[in-house]
Amino acid sequence: MTRLTVRYFASLRDAAGLGEESLHTAAPDLRGLYAELQARHGFALPVAHLRVAVDGDFAHWDEAPREDSEVAFIPPVSGG
Repeated sequence: MTRLTVRYFASLRDAAGLGEESLHTAAPDLRGLYAELQARHGFALPVAHLRVAVDGDFAHWDEAPREDSEVAFIPPVSGG
């Protein structure tokens, strides 16, 4: 199990009801981690509509989660 901090923004924050959480995961990659969280929180957005960052740098969905990392899922945002 890998220990992580996950941060949520915009619509993901609204759906989860929190801005971040600490958790343990057995997901083999970031795509699998998002699938776990999607099932837990009911996220409607598919991976294709998100960016993922690890420790402040954009990452690839096939990367494995790293112990004690901060993972951020970033949905599209609009401004005015």
